[in-house]
Amino acid sequence: MRGPSLLARIFLTNAAVAAVAAAVLVLTPATVSSPAHLREVAVVVAGLSAILVVNLVLLRRAVAPLRRLTALMRSVEPLAPGRRVPVYGHETEIVELTRAFNEMLDRLEAERQDSVRRSLQAQEGERQRVAQELHDEIGQSLTAVVLQLDRLARIAPQGIDEELAEVREAARSSLEEVREVARRLRPEALDDLGLASALATLADRLSEHTGRRIDQRISGQLPAISPESEVVFYRVAQEGLTNAIRHAEASRIELTLNSDEAELVLSVKDDGSGINGAEMGAGLKGMRERALMIGARLDIDSTGQGTEVRLRATQA
Repeated sequence: MRGPSLLARIFLTNAAVAAVAAAVLVLTPATVSSPAHLREVAVVVAGLSAILVVNLVLLRRAVAPLRRLTALMRSVEPLAPGRRVPVYGHETEIVELTRAFNEMLDRLEAERQDSVRRSLQAQEGERQRVAQELHDEIGQSLTAVVLQLDRLARIAPQGIDEELAEVREAARSSLEEVREVARRLRPEALDDLGLASALATLADRLSEHTGRRIDQRISGQLPAISPESEVVFYRVAQEGLTNAIRHAEASRIELTLNSDEAELVLSVKDDGSGINGAEMGAGLKGMRERALMIGARLDIDSTGQGTEVRLRATQA
């Protein structure tokens, strides 16, 4: 139902107060002489004060929906989409303003999601291209160098064989570093074996390199999801594990991936120091933007006894 406009409500409120004041003057014997007596001045001041108080109370009730709408607008978080201002009340302007604000949020979230999707897709495409070039170009060149050094070591005279061995080991170390960079840029297991195997490989490699314990609870029966969603889940897990190891100083980390009838849920939980009220850094912001790209929800619970990162995506 469309009620009176806000302007009409304010006008009617003031008109009602003025009408009451006029009725008091007409229907009561109250008068003001000239010059006014102290008692008459006191009556006028008391009456004016009562009028102003009543007017203030009525006007506060009239504009209360605007204050509620402003408070809800300020609570909207761009990286936590889906929240809308409830449409209620009978004031035409308030209802129309609320609907317009919600429509604006719909447009902004759709545009932001599309923008984030294009940006991250371009980023992943560049990662894949660089990883492929590292593997095919630099990796193959270093492999050829290692093979040549192996051949030279077999025919080299004594005295330089130790130097050749050192150069060969340096080349092999560089080759492993190039392969590791390529794996971080674009994990082969994600393309070849799927999300579950890629996460298990990631956890095993991080645990081996850092000595941190990473417990894995990855379901063997996961629903088929889009390659775009697989990349998002992998990157969120990668960022969560890296934060737990580098920043939280966690000694034990738990990686969980399972599903129910409605959602696919990823969880990275550690026993570290927690975020402790720190501002959102590039890593956390990147995780939220990736979640936004596939319409998933990212929750971060952090205390002094650890942090848990949960990514929930509704199954198609």
